[in-house]
Amino acid sequence: MKRRDVLKGISLSALGLAGLNPQVKAAELADEVANNKDPEFKQFGRTEYEKMRDAKLFAEQFFNPHEMKTIGVLVDIIIPRDERSGSATEAGVPEFIEFMAKDKPDFQTPLRGGLGWIDNEAQKRFGKVFVDITPAQRIEIVEDIAYPERKKPGMSHGVAFFTLMRNLTASGFWSSKIGIADIGYQGNTPNTWDGVPEEVLKQYGLG
Repeated sequence: MKRRDVLKGISLSALGLAGLNPQVKAAELADEVANNKDPEFKQFGRTEYEKMRDAKLFAEQFFNPHEMKTIGVLVDIIIPRDERSGSATEAGVPEFIEFMAKDKPDFQTPLRGGLGWIDNEAQKRFGKVFVDITPAQRIEIVEDIAYPERKKPGMSHGVAFFTLMRNLTASGFWSSKIGIADIGYQGNTPNTWDGVPEEVLKQYGLG
């Protein structure tokens, strides 16, 4: 099974049915922000308070530009562009994570602390922050924190951070327009009825 399919399973089990989860709307709005559109909620049943609260969150900025750039590099390592669909950044995942950090403040310390951790690790190994090292050097660090069952001494904080990033990336990607298309989800679309199959009619002497 490909890594993308494994992550898809993580995302779907966490989100449930995509159309019923409020994170889907956050991902959709993040996609609009990423494509320089004015975000607005069109979801049925949202109260005026919810609309005002979400508009306030979108107007605020939690991560600084360097942190957002680092998030972009990380999410594209987790879900890169391939022959099937676009990358995590193209799906608006960094903006989704920015929104979730504001919507769920408990994420803020682990995310910001983890971004600091990965920069410090890159500095220790290669003398530069994470976004400035080579792709091969980035993968070397990620390989040490991507597999909790193979955790090395001193990597606990990095492993916890990367696990959170992976879960948020999967959730954001597969609840975005690009991700829903990747799943092949059609929504409530009418089927084409061609009548009872010929072999069934023959089975009951009706053919």
